[in-house]
Amino acid sequence: MTEDERTAPDVAPGQPHDSLMTETMSYVLGLGLALLFTGLSFWVASTSTLWGPGVAVGLIVLAIAQMGIHLVFFLHITSGPDNANNVLALAFGVLIVFLVMVGTIWIMAHMNANMMPDMEMMNLHSQRG
Repeated sequence: MTEDERTAPDVAPGQPHDSLMTETMSYVLGLGLALLFTGLSFWVASTSTLWGPGVAVGLIVLAIAQMGIHLVFFLHITSGPDNANNVLALAFGVLIVFLVMVGTIWIMAHMNANMMPDMEMMNLHSQRG
């Protein structure tokens, strides 16, 4: 066995590690990647070198990548068989958040369309005073 084989961790990022050193290195790697993507997000938002509509797409891609980093490195969500309940709970939580967001937007749009006074009412109100 060579020196590289003994020091290189043979563990996925979300799995528990054998030693404190490899686990600490995994957290430091996750922190470094999270800081890198945060810095890239600020750069994408503030630069003028990107095409205008491409800024939103770039921020969405970086946000999804950063969510993946947090899920794997810090929340230890992996695709292993013992993490099936965690993945299902995460999927259910995402579904609930999506339903609440879409429902809120739908209700707000319909209230804006149905609760606003007609233009005739607005004209009558302005003609009185």
